[in-house]
Amino acid sequence: MKKHIPNLITALNMLCGTIAAIFAVQGNLIMAALFVGLGIFFDFFDGLAARVLNVKSEVGLQLDSLADMITSGLVPGIVMYQLFLRALPATNNNIADSWSADAASTWLEWNIPLLAIFGLLIVAASGYRLAKFNVDDRQTDSFIGLPTPANAMLILSLPLILVYQPHPIAVSLILNEWFLVGLTVFSCFMLNAEIPLFALKFSDWSFKQNKLRYSFIAFCLVMIILFQFIAIPLIIASYIMLSIISNKKDYKKTKLA
Repeated sequence: MKKHIPNLITALNMLCGTIAAIFAVQGNLIMAALFVGLGIFFDFFDGLAARVLNVKSEVGLQLDSLADMITSGLVPGIVMYQLFLRALPATNNNIADSWSADAASTWLEWNIPLLAIFGLLIVAASGYRLAKFNVDDRQTDSFIGLPTPANAMLILSLPLILVYQPHPIAVSLILNEWFLVGLTVFSCFMLNAEIPLFALKFSDWSFKQNKLRYSFIAFCLVMIILFQFIAIPLIIASYIMLSIISNKKDYKKTKLA
């Protein structure tokens, strides 16, 4: 029975991602962010449960990536698409019109801005990143490229900032279509970049072995308390920078040894 527990938790991640996708398509980005957050919570604990119960399996690995593809791949792409719709001038973001009674006679019409489609590249980049992860034996204790949950949190933080911390500078930046283009390119690049990033996976609970992880968790808590949702992009940027600095230190130690 215990071997099914991690897969059940993964299935909850998948369910949350599916619900988030529905909300994202409807334009309810706050509820989409809420269910993505729940999905990422389950994503963290399915791996932890598998390690604690010692029931790792190939099926679990594949199922985990399929769930991440929905929660941390598909949903961020749809959210970016919705942000483009809000950023582009004179864009009608009411999808109900496409389901009107006379839709059958106009089904060949294309009323989607091409630039908004650009945001969906995040879905493709996430899929490629997850496929590589499943066959890459270098990513057992760390990551190569930005993990899809971290990227999802980066993208989903934007509508949260718009609603709950609508500072004029933040709003004008987030609703600038060229900023969104740049962020989409950055997101796709970082998902598949050959940059080692540390993972928040604990093989033991000692401070000496996990000093970087504990320090980063404490940093995240302080940032969230001080800056709330604006802290999320800053945390992701800090995560990348800390990983690069840590890699350089490890490289120097190895070279000196």
